[in-house]
Amino acid sequence: MPKVRTKDLIDEFQFELVSGAEGIHRPITTSDLSRPGIEMAGYFAYYPAERVQLLGMTELSFFERLTPVEKRLRMEKLCTDITPAIIVSRGLDVPKELIEASEKKEVPVMRSPMKTTRLASRLTNYLESKLAPTTAVHGVLVDVYGVGVLITGKSGVGKSETALELVKRGHRLVADDCVEIRQEDENLLIGSAPELIEHLLEIRGLGIINVMTLFGAGAVRPHKRISLVIDLELWDPNKQYDRLGLEEEKVKIIDTEVTKLTVPVRPGRNLAVIIEVAAMNFRLKRMGVNAAEEFSARLADAIGDAEHDYE
Repeated sequence: MPKVRTKDLIDEFQFELVSGAEGIHRPITTSDLSRPGIEMAGYFAYYPAERVQLLGMTELSFFERLTPVEKRLRMEKLCTDITPAIIVSRGLDVPKELIEASEKKEVPVMRSPMKTTRLASRLTNYLESKLAPTTAVHGVLVDVYGVGVLITGKSGVGKSETALELVKRGHRLVADDCVEIRQEDENLLIGSAPELIEHLLEIRGLGIINVMTLFGAGAVRPHKRISLVIDLELWDPNKQYDRLGLEEEKVKIIDTEVTKLTVPVRPGRNLAVIIEVAAMNFRLKRMGVNAAEEFSARLADAIGDAEHDYE
């Protein structure tokens, strides 16, 4: 199923549909836009017909200087079987040649009162968001001190219970059980909850609870950038866990690598506090403060001093 159709643009931006109504269900496959200025001059060798075409003052003022035959031919070439839409900005008059060609090829022609640059920016942002690569992961996403923390782990390890404790401590829930992730830009992952389970948390023994109803609107948020992954696993006495934090593990989600911490779970460990500290420590590292590296340097200095005294 196409993620975006021309009709979605009409609904989102309240465009005026001028002609070509038969084609409003055409799919839009790219967030790139085209301002066909050079095509108006007659050069169609590299015409990106699959893009939304945007006509502003520059294109239409040049178009008015063409002969009647040229006008008809240019508009017929502009309207193809794969062109999803042609949008006229600034509320300008739509040329009759464009209306005729669009009706013939069933290409929707729309009009907007917005200025061309502003319209292009808003359209690009909307299409990039809608057409971004997506995936879904089993886990819980929580906003902890402004850091989007994705908590993962096997079923029953305590992800939802930890999220509930974090919400009680003043942090905000984004999604429980299933986290939908969009890569909106390079190294930018945005997580959100499926509409069906938004604001809901499943706690074994209690069932489904509505976090917004129980704790208020300040306890939830609709989406959050994912900056840190914390994987909860049952304590394995035979496994060597990182005790210094010098090695930074990464996990790849779609095309983006995210810092990952593995936290062992066993009775007596306060996971909510550990995750809070992990989020604060992550922020400190981004600000250039690395406690593990500082300790390692101090340890190296101490060993060097001891060797010097021994000599």
